[in-house]
Parts: sequence; structure tokens; C-alpha cells
Amino acid sequence: MPENIRRLLGLRTRTLAAVPTPRAYDRHLPGDEIAPGLRYLESRHEPPALPPAIDARFARDFTDVARDDVLCFDTETTGLAGGTGTRAFMIGAADLIDGQLRIRQLLTTTLAAEQAMLETFARWLSPATVLVSYNGRSYDAPLLKARYRLARLPCPVSPLAHLDLLHPARRRWRGRWENCRLATIEHRVLGVVREDDLPGSEAPRAWRDYLAGGPATDLRRVLAHNHTDVRSLAALLAHLSTTPQNPL
Repeated sequence: MPENIRRLLGLRTRTLAAVPTPRAYDRHLPGDEIAPGLRYLESRHEPPALPPAIDARFARDFTDVARDDVLCFDTETTGLAGGTGTRAFMIGAADLIDGQLRIRQLLTTTLAAEQAMLETFARWLSPATVLVSYNGRSYDAPLLKARYRLARLPCPVSPLAHLDLLHPARRRWRGRWENCRLATIEHRVLGVVREDDLPGSEAPRAWRDYLAGGPATDLRRVLAHNHTDVRSLAALLAHLSTTPQNPL
């Protein structure tokens, strides 16, 4: 209708609202996609001072542990309460190989990639593997066992020896500092200072945001947090096995 006729009839011209331009997010994640929705990262570092036979009597239910059998591991999960609704979306592991500390990480970027992650992690384990964790006996290992069961996969975790460093750390340092969280112990004992660290409680939100199409910024920070965790586990194992129970 011509504009002059519209004015005579008293009709207003309706302006269409501008369609917002979709926001471009930084979606880059490091590593290689080794299966649909599953990313793999690997790095090498100076190893902690661990002898071929690690004196693990500080853990009370261990004696000597072969250095080459040790696998330090940690998970990042969709919630902290556990239960069948909680899944691991990231697994980090550290071991010693070729005179170096090798850190490997698996990250799922789709829900469907969980089985590929579980199958890949299983290939990192052998019957001789000794798992090393921080509160992993109570949280990480039971969660992984549940996810293997729900995926109808053989569980490689259940038969393995498991050295949980939380309990000897509590026996040695409880009451000396404000708490015995890994971040506290690594700072006080190992001199590790985390920069721009994303708290573990924020990891589920960072993963959900990425799956919903959001930026990868915080998910990269979760990768860095997990990387520091497993590297600190190896260093803490070396410290506990080589220093006296009550140093002066």
C-alpha cells in the first residue's frame, strides 16, 4: 500500500525488529579428537624423584610399590554428589615413562562419547597397575565403576590396588593448616601456586555451558586444573615416600 494512502487511513508503518546477530564464541579446545566427541591431550614433564621401588608404608596397607606400575588419576564430573546420574566428562592420568612424567587427559564434548572415553581409559590400565588418587577411593573409583557398569563394559578399575593419598596426608598434616584439600597440601608442602585456577565446583557448569554452545574458555581452565591435580599427585607421592613422618 502506498505510504500516502496509509497516512490518510491513519495506518502506522510497523518496523520489523532487527534480528540479532549470533554471538561468536571461542570454541577452541586443545588436543586431538580420537573418536567422535572425545579429545586426547598428552604432555611430558620433568619427573618427581621416585625410586624404582617406592616405599609406600606411609599408607599402612602398602609396602613397596613399583614405580612403573603407578598411575595417578583424577576425574572431573557433572556433579559432586555422585550417584548414577553423575558422570565423568574428563579423566586425567600421570605415569612415568622414558624417564619423564607423562600426563594424558581425555575430554568428552558430547554425551555419546562417554563409552569411547571409558574404553580408552581401560587400555591405559593393566593387572599390575597401582592407582594413586586423592579421595579417589571414596569418589572417583566408585563413580567410574558405576559408569562402566551402566555402559555394560568390563570394569578395569575394581581389581586394581588403589593408593589414596588423602588419608596419609590427613594423618601427617591435619590441624597444621586450615584443611587437607589437595590444593592446600600442594601449596604448603610442594610449593605449587595455581594461577587462574577454576575451582572444581565450577567444572560441571563449564562443561554444560560448552555443550550448550557456549565458549570453551572455562573448559580449558578445567583441563588446566585437572592437569595440575594429577601432576601434584605424582609429586605428593614422592614427598610422602621420601620424608619422615614427623620432620623437624
